[in-house]
Amino acid sequence: MRRREFITLVGGAAASWPLVARAQQSDRMRRIGVLEETAEGDKERNNQFAKFRKGLAGFGWVEGRTVHIERRFAAADAGQYQPLAKELVALQPDVVLTVSTPVTAALQRETSAIPIVFLGVSDPIGSGFASNLARPGSNLTGIMLYEQGIAGKWLAMLKEIAPRLAHVALVAGPKTTAYDYFVRNAEAAGSSLGIEIVPTPVADAADIERGIEACSRVPNGGLLLPTDGTTFVHRDLVIALAARHNLPAVYALRLPPADRHG
Repeated sequence: MRRREFITLVGGAAASWPLVARAQQSDRMRRIGVLEETAEGDKERNNQFAKFRKGLAGFGWVEGRTVHIERRFAAADAGQYQPLAKELVALQPDVVLTVSTPVTAALQRETSAIPIVFLGVSDPIGSGFASNLARPGSNLTGIMLYEQGIAGKWLAMLKEIAPRLAHVALVAGPKTTAYDYFVRNAEAAGSSLGIEIVPTPVADAADIERGIEACSRVPNGGLLLPTDGTTFVHRDLVIALAARHNLPAVYALRLPPADRHG
């Protein structure tokens, strides 16, 4: 499922939130907090969020009339997750929407009372967000993004693209995604495909450039880019480097240009 469809789905699913259950019970303006790992001007994410607003409006929750939305943007800066989470919790919203594993963890550390709905989380049990998938057992709930077998499917696709593939750099930010989860499952799948997984942790654009250039110096190399805030924010650079070095690559998400003006 593409990410924008994912956001639309959650907008539709908003009918099940505590907000909607109280829709006719109070005239008080309800408040939704949103914490995202991307930059404020990211056109792709803003397009997705427009669909979220539309989903809410379909159930009577119109921004500015019946609901107020507070959005915060970390721009893949891990140092901002906790301060922004604290800031949102201080506003005492009725519910918080989080996008990605690290920002969800930041909100979890700040509150055990405010309902948290997460997106972009691939390992909710391993990350400590849920005791099991059927009954989360806390103030957190959401939609699991990827089951563990997805890494094998990505690698199999990459092998079809480049049959001689032998080394794959798994490029992602340990502070902006469930990095160990992806590395562990990619290594398990890679052994059966004859592919060596080369963990390539990144924190910024310079790391991305160094990691991809290192991969390009090894024969029969390729790139695997799981869902990750760091590579999403710097996606123009990732795409340009993969093309420059002629590296076969599989992306977890469709990566349009990071137009900051829409």
